[in-house]
Amino acid sequence: MDITDSIQPLIFQAEQDGLVQRTFRRLDSDRQQAVINAILAEAAISGPDQIRIQAVAERAGVAVGSLYQYFSDREHLLDFAVWLCSRAWEAMFSQYIPLLAEIPLRDGLRAYIQGGLELNETERGVVQFMGRAAYQGGQGRTQAAVDSIAQIMLSVTRQMLEQARLRGEIREGLDMEATTRSVNAFLIALGDGQLFPYLNQYYRLTGEDMTFDRVLDAAIDLIVHGLE
Repeated sequence: MDITDSIQPLIFQAEQDGLVQRTFRRLDSDRQQAVINAILAEAAISGPDQIRIQAVAERAGVAVGSLYQYFSDREHLLDFAVWLCSRAWEAMFSQYIPLLAEIPLRDGLRAYIQGGLELNETERGVVQFMGRAAYQGGQGRTQAAVDSIAQIMLSVTRQMLEQARLRGEIREGLDMEATTRSVNAFLIALGDGQLFPYLNQYYRLTGEDMTFDRVLDAAIDLIVHGLE
């Protein structure tokens, strides 16, 4: 997740929110980026709520003691990790929302689902963390992260459907907000059914005689024809 273009505003906001110390904001940008990259890399492996301080320090090339000068304690580092992952996902989705919304609905739906599955390959720890928090009930920092990502995903679906309506792909007279929430839930179930095997076991989406591409084609047909 690349957030280098917006790193300084993020760090300033994190300091205002009490997540990082002033010493971190005053670091040179290369050192800041090294620490942030180390946090994201460790979060991708372990999940933001299980970050190992020693591993972050080794990845960043700094002493453990230095990290405690940047973050007042481990809890603040964990808070910053969850907050940073949420902001990074927001930046990523914000980048792709216009692209998904401007192409035909069928193509946008497919790209959205496939992009989510590809994200699991590069950010598995973060995806698994989000899944645990969403389905097992997160609290505090984890619930805040889930709420943020959930709102972004709903926004993606809303904009895809709204642009499709403006292009004439969706019939007039639909309750667009209710439709958006229904389609959003359907898309989440499709994607999460592949990201989390225990859900696929319950949903029975795929199996030895049923590929995900086949299920995805049928699901997109169901959504598109239902809205035409």
